[in-house]
This record gives sequence, structure tokens and C-alpha cells, in this order.
Amino acid sequence: MLVKTSELWLLDVINTIDGQRLGNITDLDIDLATGRINALILTESSGFFGLFRRSHDLEIPWERVILIGIDVILVEMASLREPKRGR
Repeated sequence: MLVKTSELWLLDVINTIDGQRLGNITDLDIDLATGRINALILTESSGFFGLFRRSHDLEIPWERVILIGIDVILVEMASLREPKRGR
């Protein structure tokens, strides 16, 4: 099955560990040398509609992606605050 990146932005990202909806993809971390996806980037916003608090990025390593379905992306994240890898 082929998926366009523009279609990924519409899918909800769900953590299979606790069933929490993590949000939607806002960016991808791609290794340009190999064309490999390193991570999905989600922007977490908090507060009233995200207006009154700063948002921050949540990086989900590609190895944590379990399934990309037609309406959801399932990931397995035991800790949402895992240290980011060096670039």
C-alpha cells in the first residue's frame, strides 16, 4: 500500500501502551542520504486550544511505529519524554 505524506498529516497518532491520542504529524525527520524516515514529529499544544501555552515537539522514533493504517498510526511509547537522539 502506498501512502502520500500529505495523507499522514490527517491520521491520528495513538500510543498503544495507554491508548492516549498523541496528536497529528506535523513533520518528518528524514535522512536525506538514505531516504529513510528517522522519526515522526508531532506538535503538542496545551492550554485553551493551544493559544495560551507554548507548544513543543514530540519526536517518535520510526522504530516505535507499529502500524500505519487507513485512519490511524499506532506507536508504542513507554515514555513520552524519551531523550532525543543527537543529529
